[in-house]
Amino acid sequence: MSEQPQLAFSIIRPFGDFPPVIVDEGNYAAFDTATKFANVIRQNASAQLEHAAIEGALLFRGFPLATAEDFDEVVRAFELEPFTYEQSLSNAVRVNRTERVFTANEAPPDVEIFLHHEMAQTPVSPRWLFFFCTSAAETGGATPICRSDRVFADLAERAPMWADTLEALGLRYTTIMPGATNAGSGQGRSWQATLKADTREQAETRLGELGYTWRWQPDDSLAATSPALPAVKRLADGTKSLYSQILAARLGWQNGERAVSLGDGSPLPEGLADLIVSLAADHTVDVVWQPGDFAVVDNWRVMHGRRPFGGNLKREILVAMAA
Repeated sequence: MSEQPQLAFSIIRPFGDFPPVIVDEGNYAAFDTATKFANVIRQNASAQLEHAAIEGALLFRGFPLATAEDFDEVVRAFELEPFTYEQSLSNAVRVNRTERVFTANEAPPDVEIFLHHEMAQTPVSPRWLFFFCTSAAETGGATPICRSDRVFADLAERAPMWADTLEALGLRYTTIMPGATNAGSGQGRSWQATLKADTREQAETRLGELGYTWRWQPDDSLAATSPALPAVKRLADGTKSLYSQILAARLGWQNGERAVSLGDGSPLPEGLADLIVSLAADHTVDVVWQPGDFAVVDNWRVMHGRRPFGGNLKREILVAMAA
């Protein structure tokens, strides 16, 4: 019986201190298939997740991953409970490649997707995100990532009353779900698909079970407002992370800053959203993808987004999530 390849990785930091990039330590022949790489991940899954929780994200580069099936196999090796897109309340348009793997977003290349924590605007959100580059864009298309623990630390120093208010009250979000799926929007998934409902009555029942309020719009779109949700996560190392969609809503959502209110229903303090945008810029790094790149992201600590892209080469970033 052949001996399993052992973990022989090195860490480099081409993006500065964050995120670290894990590369093969001159042992590439031992990882010449996705299955062999997945086996080594399986043997060291807990350690890798612990590392990712501390760093916020890990990027694996130079390993033999090429297809959605390869990606699926490596994600399974972490032996986490899958969080499928079907069970989510996100209204981004995505396409499944395998049962647990789907496209990151079907919005057109010129649409920027601003920094956010995955599904922080919903009562159920994943802890772990896995990204995989099958093909990189010719120009642009980087994935910006940002340490929200560092953003919250800066906010607590610059505006401690606002930081305390966010932690005490949480946030409510109003999202607009269209009456028909619109792939040209970063939030174009219809209310029928998002809520798994065929009728307005079924949609209202589902929203009521989740504690939402709602308003039907004349164009058959649905404005749904969440219950109060936590805006700050206390992490295992004792730090706190600003777990929100404030930045994405301020810059990219259809109803803008009005889409977010404090958990008691009152408006955000004037200037808070702009301050968070500014603070996040200080801690944002653009990950420029290479084909075969595989990333593990702690959704509690790190925000992510998507830069616009162009050129003749197809950009495809796949995603899987875990509870």
